[in-house]
Amino acid sequence: MDVDHPLPLLGGLSPAQFMKRHWQKKPLLVRQAIPGFTAPLSRPALFTLAGQEGVESRLVSAGPKGWQLRHGPFTRRALPPRTQPQWTLLVQGVDLHNAAVHALMQQFRFVPDARLDDVMISYASDGGGVGPHIDSYDVFLLQAHGQRRWRIGRQRETALVEGLPLRILAEFYPEHEYLLEPGDMLYLPPRWAHDGVAVDECMTYSIGFQQPSCVGLAQELLQRLADEAVDALGEVAYRDPGQAAVATPGRIPEAMLAFARDGLDRLLRQPDLLPMLLGEALTEPKPNVWFEAAEPETFEQTATFGAGVALDRRTRMMYDERHVFINGESFRASGRDARLMRQLADTRRLDAAELQALSVPARELLADWHLAGWLQDL
Repeated sequence: MDVDHPLPLLGGLSPAQFMKRHWQKKPLLVRQAIPGFTAPLSRPALFTLAGQEGVESRLVSAGPKGWQLRHGPFTRRALPPRTQPQWTLLVQGVDLHNAAVHALMQQFRFVPDARLDDVMISYASDGGGVGPHIDSYDVFLLQAHGQRRWRIGRQRETALVEGLPLRILAEFYPEHEYLLEPGDMLYLPPRWAHDGVAVDECMTYSIGFQQPSCVGLAQELLQRLADEAVDALGEVAYRDPGQAAVATPGRIPEAMLAFARDGLDRLLRQPDLLPMLLGEALTEPKPNVWFEAAEPETFEQTATFGAGVALDRRTRMMYDERHVFINGESFRASGRDARLMRQLADTRRLDAAELQALSVPARELLADWHLAGWLQDL
């Protein structure tokens, strides 16, 4: 992607301009970000998806009984009739299940894949919404069908209504109001309060970005460091031949604290370990993701891959200066192999000529990924 090329998706801004002016800073309304946009997933197809095991879905309704929240899967009969007002069906991670929605998400890859999360589709009947709330992540709200009225504002008061199953603001102070038509899009940075209400029935696609917390990332990396400790440190035991007799046996020896601190320091001083574990964590598939393994083939059959290969839409692939990461696994790469593997991560495909330029060990590795269902033939 040419990050300096203006895009209709961003209202004539280039990705570079958008990231400098708006990303994590201020909202952007784009009329006809995708001119003539037609929702790639129909309402019946969305309802069918919400009924499948392994698909995260929620049903939000507001009425005489107040706000209610239910979790799927939902049979079609479990959903309210379309004529009933004020209900919303939210289906998460639709890009993992639909190729056209996955292709739509690729238009937003001017943001690092380490931040890109998923596409959620919201179907709402007339008056449907989830109430005024604040998200802790960036989101592009693309109107796919019908109309939705958005009110947004910078919110200082973050108190929530107590006793609700949803995080709804007790007080909401909107500063702007927009009516979005199909193809219109609204970008919101984190911490901007917003409230979207359907005008008649509508569908909205939310392209969301994960924003890991320092605590969450530290916990994940510490767990992975613990798993690597034996290989990295070996079975070195604490020794204290110079320990003197003590009259205060309950006191922890300073030497033991120094021994524990040295072990942690040695782990963190290894230059490749923390980057490797971060890449593995960032590419770990979500819990509800699984791959269909290909039929076993010989290496000679898979080594050419016909016209080329593309990453399966569920595959997460990234890289750093020394490693290539795919679906929670890490590999060292250098030279031409590293360049082509990085190209595969960036473009999500390699043609036949590029595959043939890989070394035999690298093509054998791709053959394994193909067998696991991580790669598909072009």
